[in-house]
Amino acid sequence: MTSTELPAEAAARRELAACYRLFDFLGWTEMIFNHITLRVDSGPDGPPHYLINPFGLHYSEVTAANLVKIDVDGRDLDASGHLVNQAGFVIHGAIHGARDDAHCIMHVHTTAGCAVACKESGLRHDNFYSAAFYGDVGYHDYEGVTTGVEERPRLVQALGDKRSLILRNHGLLVVGATLPEAFQRLWMLQRACEIQLASDAGLGPNRTIPTEVLERVPATRARMNVDREGNARKMFDAMLRRAGIRPEAL
Repeated sequence: MTSTELPAEAAARRELAACYRLFDFLGWTEMIFNHITLRVDSGPDGPPHYLINPFGLHYSEVTAANLVKIDVDGRDLDASGHLVNQAGFVIHGAIHGARDDAHCIMHVHTTAGCAVACKESGLRHDNFYSAAFYGDVGYHDYEGVTTGVEERPRLVQALGDKRSLILRNHGLLVVGATLPEAFQRLWMLQRACEIQLASDAGLGPNRTIPTEVLERVPATRARMNVDREGNARKMFDAMLRRAGIRPEAL
């Protein structure tokens, strides 16, 4: 997707604000912390700009109007007066700057995600959802609270060309070419972590999935168009309806 194909900023603001409200509905919030960022067009010759939540607001308080437009360094481009958690944007800014396809980045500290991130084995590809991430998950070792730009090259290297990143001892991160695509990916990754924890709590050994089966999963998903915008959009819009969230009202 090129910059000229990105949604207009007003539409992007409504969609992102709706996504913050949906995260609240799903319980994926962390007080006033964590971020969902979305790239917006800055003109044919301008550098990319990004929308991010104002620091100090709960996700349930985010609106299209109070989202802050920033550059890759986290600077408030519109002098909105809202605070931006620049330390939190270290991770997002690194990946946005390195990956042209990372139009949307979602980072969460869900209980299941953090728990799997704390396990030495990380995410095992032994359940229906985790199988879909075979070969598409990177790992970044914990270096403390991510506040310094010196960590950015290592974050980028850990993600590589993958679309999901487990920040060890920390949490989950996904990228998407669109916001609905990123949402679908995060929902599946969260489900994979929840099921792994549940299966570990049961008696007896976990059953593995043969490698030859796992290697067929990406091609199968591609044939089914599971990761494409159409299906991801249907899922995202359905969840907005379920939560009673109307983007045009935000």
